[in-house]
Amino acid sequence: MRTSTTIEASGADWRETVDFVTEAEKLGMDICWVAEAWGSEAPSPLGYLAARTERLLLGSGIIQLGTRTPVAIARAALTLAQISEGRFLLGLGPSGPQVIEGLHGVPFARPLSRMRETVDIIRRAASGEKIVHEGREFTVPLPGGEARPMRLSLRTEHDLPIYLATLSPKMLRLTGEVANGWLGTSFVPEGAKEAYFDHLDAGLAAAGRTRADLDICQGAEVAFADDENALRAMVAGRKKELAFSLGGMGSATTNFYNAAYSRQGWAEAAAEVRERWQAGDRDGAAALVSDEMVLATTLIGTEEMVRERLRVWRAAGVDTVRLYPAGDTLDARLSTLGRAIELVREVDGDGTQGQPT
Repeated sequence: MRTSTTIEASGADWRETVDFVTEAEKLGMDICWVAEAWGSEAPSPLGYLAARTERLLLGSGIIQLGTRTPVAIARAALTLAQISEGRFLLGLGPSGPQVIEGLHGVPFARPLSRMRETVDIIRRAASGEKIVHEGREFTVPLPGGEARPMRLSLRTEHDLPIYLATLSPKMLRLTGEVANGWLGTSFVPEGAKEAYFDHLDAGLAAAGRTRADLDICQGAEVAFADDENALRAMVAGRKKELAFSLGGMGSATTNFYNAAYSRQGWAEAAAEVRERWQAGDRDGAAALVSDEMVLATTLIGTEEMVRERLRVWRAAGVDTVRLYPAGDTLDARLSTLGRAIELVREVDGDGTQGQPT
């Protein structure tokens, strides 16, 4: 298994964030993903980090559809691939209506066809061919005027792996069909077959591919507790964060995180949490989140618990672990990350063979 993490350029001291990434590279981490939610964008900090790192792969985790044209995404991606000397991974995601419509004023409608066409256009742009596309969402060049097909003058000799951040069944199937990797979240390995892998595998089969052709990248917070008392306090502190994901990410009717938890055995609890959150009862929503819901989707526990959980993730078919290390200071986060990376190496080398579910 490879190791990775995710950072965001806004909301923290940028110099400290850069120190975190450069030190993580020294610890042996493989990939750093840069997020964009409703704060900073991803390409600018990725360019900066390309200049400050040497070995680390750098990925957009994720660039949001609807915020740029497909060719604008392609230009940014090819530029980053060039200046990083082939260390760039393009992560794309549909985001949700709250951000796409509420912040950008762009319709969120038909994210499936938008994603498929965006990937097609990006790959055509990266091929060096003239960009011609006629689809439901995009027509390039724009008809009815003086436009003619063009090709980008930018060339790069590096591959451009595309990762899709998807959760719904149809988007998961598309990921299996067209992507090089899957950026997942809300992952419970015990329920992942029905919730995720059946749909990914259907897409892979339709494209004549196998699981070996898709990098399964899953993320979770990692935190180490010294004993059971510390663990109980740690879990209690995460419940409001999970309640926000279940109730506040998206809208009252469209929440992909809520749907993912529902498909993995918590449909009733997820619905109740969303209802309380949307009604403004944040504490009540958090109170409905069980310890099991927190522990099942994180890497929180004693060192032995985290080690065993990593074994379960590996056996489920996870190729790359995206670690969100806990800690109140830079040193504390790096300490947690270093311990986690060592555990991943240990688990990866212990002879346990992953069995895709």
